[in-house]
Amino acid sequence: MSQTPVTPPAPSDNQPAGRAAGAVERTVFYVSDGTGITAETFGMSLLSQFEALKARQVRLPFIDSVEKARDALRRINAQALQDRHRPIVFSTLVDPEVNEVVRTANARFLDLFATFVEPLEMELGVKSSHRIGRSHTADNSESYNRRISAINYSLTHDDGQSAADLTSADVILVGVSRSGKTPTSLFLAMQHGIRAANYPLIPEDFERKKLPPALYPFKKKVFGLSIAPERLAEVRHERRPHSRYASLDNCRYEVSEAESMMRREGIQWLSSTHKSIEEIAATILQTLEPHHEGPMG
Repeated sequence: MSQTPVTPPAPSDNQPAGRAAGAVERTVFYVSDGTGITAETFGMSLLSQFEALKARQVRLPFIDSVEKARDALRRINAQALQDRHRPIVFSTLVDPEVNEVVRTANARFLDLFATFVEPLEMELGVKSSHRIGRSHTADNSESYNRRISAINYSLTHDDGQSAADLTSADVILVGVSRSGKTPTSLFLAMQHGIRAANYPLIPEDFERKKLPPALYPFKKKVFGLSIAPERLAEVRHERRPHSRYASLDNCRYEVSEAESMMRREGIQWLSSTHKSIEEIAATILQTLEPHHEGPMG
């Protein structure tokens, strides 16, 4: 399971979490009647604010009946016994009966919909539909189709695989190998429907002191990613240990040459070293907004 920073456990509901002594791990459940992506995205955003601890993450999607809710309840309670700490549960369950079953778990239960839907009902003076899967209905099929198209585009144009149809690209990411181009491209596609191509800058480019030739007609769309050489060496070492590709000297050379090239070409760029994918994407979106036609959400 992946590891995510989380809040320390509180001995009781009345004791602030900050008083808990020592570092412990927590299991975090994302429970939903749909895919669980909304619960996971929101929950991880909250948990990222707590740097001291780490979490074992479990997504429980498609909990859309009382029977499934009881299975989820048993799983959460079993984890509480195993961990000897209450799990944290982020829920986006809509059905009140299903929600109440999971709510009885031996866990810190955080109802994301109730937290926001009820105040909105009061403010708007109308009741919400309480329909399961509402965020994924045909009402937003245009947005869904745009994102699927963008994902296909980004996969086709990953790592310089294709120079075809760069006219359709919203952004073209460049940078040395393993600087974060591919995950950023896919995040932009999945979350924002952005058609992102990406090209690696390689030693041949540095020798010519030129961008890949296919990119020059579209230079206004090019955005650069860089990375600290030390971090780059760590990442590359995981892929090709003890190789020249991963050596610190080579990483320093490539990063220096790439940044020099981007400065010469007038390409806006940022370092991915200490930035999350979300932060990188937000910066790129800011640069696209004045030029991008149509919705990006």
